[in-house]
Amino acid sequence: MRVRALLALIAVSGLSAAGVVSCGGGGYGSSSGMSSGYAMPAVSVTSPAAATTVTLGQAVKLAWTSSNATSCTASASSAVGGAITASQPSSGQVTVVPTAAGSVTYMLSCTGAGGTVSASSAMVTVNPSILSVLAKQKIAALGSTVSGDDGNPYGLVIAPATAGLISQGDLVVCNFNNGAVQGSGTTIIGLHPSPGATPYLIAKSASLEGCNALAMLADDSIAAAAYTSNQVPLVSATGMLTTPFASDSFAQPWGAAYVAAASSHAAALYVSDVGGAIDRIALDGDAQASFVQIASGFCGSGMPGSVYSPAGLTYDASTDTLYVVDTSSNSVVAFANVSSIAAGGIAVDGQCSSVAAPPTPAPTFSGPSAASARVIAHGSPLFTPISAALLADGDLIIGNGDVNIGAGQTPNLAIEVSPMMPGGFVGQPVQLDTSGTPGALFGIAATVDSQGRQVVYFNDDNTNSVMMVATPDTGGGDMPYTGAPAAMH
Repeated sequence: MRVRALLALIAVSGLSAAGVVSCGGGGYGSSSGMSSGYAMPAVSVTSPAAATTVTLGQAVKLAWTSSNATSCTASASSAVGGAITASQPSSGQVTVVPTAAGSVTYMLSCTGAGGTVSASSAMVTVNPSILSVLAKQKIAALGSTVSGDDGNPYGLVIAPATAGLISQGDLVVCNFNNGAVQGSGTTIIGLHPSPGATPYLIAKSASLEGCNALAMLADDSIAAAAYTSNQVPLVSATGMLTTPFASDSFAQPWGAAYVAAASSHAAALYVSDVGGAIDRIALDGDAQASFVQIASGFCGSGMPGSVYSPAGLTYDASTDTLYVVDTSSNSVVAFANVSSIAAGGIAVDGQCSSVAAPPTPAPTFSGPSAASARVIAHGSPLFTPISAALLADGDLIIGNGDVNIGAGQTPNLAIEVSPMMPGGFVGQPVQLDTSGTPGALFGIAATVDSQGRQVVYFNDDNTNSVMMVATPDTGGGDMPYTGAPAAMH
């Protein structure tokens, strides 16, 4: 589970109706304006009261209780603290999203018939965003993805276990092209995650033609979204290909994400397609238990090399949220509680009349589960975004596809998006390929390694290679997040 900061306000005690007594709480509180015969207000702490560190993009939850108070007023010590509504109830909680790196305390003044008491939180330190720390680090090339005539790597995923041909932590990649022919690649290769790695062939098959996205099951089986063959084959860790989902109807698969089983839901595979649908395949081991279309109506258009459709499926297990990169509208969409969305749960109004000349408008939603869907980021600096990965603090790193990039626009940008921050965008984008040739970024994957570093891998289609960038290790004191290393995603 990602790190979430719970900030509470410092207790104020020791006040009586007979007179003003100095406040407790380590000097964080003060009182004024007592009226004789009325009990002074008091504000009590909810843990923790200790200093707290968050990453830019994360939320801070302020929680308090008070007595002998009828109203409270909240404020922040600096603009770093973010927008907070001044008028608050006498007891409650509010979520605040800091808007810049720095330090801030939050104040609460509670008023009753006996006067007013003020209390301050412990210091909240807001560290720089993960992407801004990654931007200062050197990018390393791990190895080529070329297999025979196949190249132009699209799908990228991190192996969760050691099985068959694959070692835990290996990078598994599929190639979209054969030579210069877009959408004709038929290979999946593996790379050990170290510079100078040599690719090894996992599978080659016509069933993989046009592979553009991968998802790996717990046993290292690989589900491939294959645009040209119009199917989702499953490749075992030993390289054997089967088609357990052959009876399912797809309209050119274009994204895939695996969701492990949890107490509330079975394991599942989510697939998006160029027809604008999001499908859920419930799994029994590697076999299909059921198939439902949970959403439809995203805009889809184009041909290999310039496809606009829902892509970059990314799952956050801590919130049961599926994120969808809507290439056509330059948006990132969140489906909360996705495992509970039933067949036909979300109807997307993509306003696709302009689909032949994107961008289309930001989508809107209707249907029984419409309340689960929201756009968390839209517009610039997103430009035909196509890939995504989950960072350690719950933010997303998004890669632009640069389809039909215009003059004056910077190619190959990675953007950090927070589900919590108003507007979604965190800090400034980072250019991951500086060659000047657009269209380098497709597959992105992220994890936290054994040294506690945030590691991001990405395919560079300009060089047909997998690249790596990582934050400094925890011993360097420059980590942009706190807590134990997260699980691989």
